[in-house]
Amino acid sequence: MANYVFPPAPQAAVPVRGSDQLYAVSRIFCVGRNYAAHAREMGSDPTREPPFYFNKAPADLVASGSTIAYPPGTENFHYEMELVIAIGQPAFRVAPDQAAACVWGYACGLDMTRRDLQNAAKAIGRPWDFGKDFENAAVISPLVPASEVGPLGGGLIELSVNGAVKQTGDLADMIWSVPEVVANLSQYYHLQPGDLIYTGTPEGVGPVKPGDRITGRIDGVGEIALTIGQPD
Repeated sequence: MANYVFPPAPQAAVPVRGSDQLYAVSRIFCVGRNYAAHAREMGSDPTREPPFYFNKAPADLVASGSTIAYPPGTENFHYEMELVIAIGQPAFRVAPDQAAACVWGYACGLDMTRRDLQNAAKAIGRPWDFGKDFENAAVISPLVPASEVGPLGGGLIELSVNGAVKQTGDLADMIWSVPEVVANLSQYYHLQPGDLIYTGTPEGVGPVKPGDRITGRIDGVGEIALTIGQPD
């Protein structure tokens, strides 16, 4: 038996809808600006250039329905509603027409963002880590197997804050589709079961404050909810 100096952290995992099974998470990749309208609202050109990525740590995961503290170091805490891909078999240098077979399932996700810290980093050409990778920054609903959903070429994606719709779009609006994202990322990584990919958000991102209730849904995938609590 290994003799750890401190007990190892619990394995990050996501429940599977309608099952007692858990999907163990090893890595979280996030696609930046994958909807043209959101790219424009963030001040970027939405031409179809190759996708780019950033990461969140598995320790950032928090289950749908949770209440999280308003995070430290920010005065501009944003929601971003996203489709999440769960990889189900090894994928390395696959083509888009092979990529769909590598997807195990899907979930609704919230890419929570300290926007002021992200914008400050972007302004001076530094990494986005402080803005994107922090505790409770990757909210996720239970996974639904791809075999139950089928190909996700389209479908409503929507988010509300305190009952008011803030984001609404269609998965068909993604600049890079699910197979294209998986295929592109597999050119740079040996993707494995346990890898999650947050696929980008539609336009309408905005701030939340303590006491706010976020709800979202994606047709065929499910629903997600989050309450913002007081700062620690």
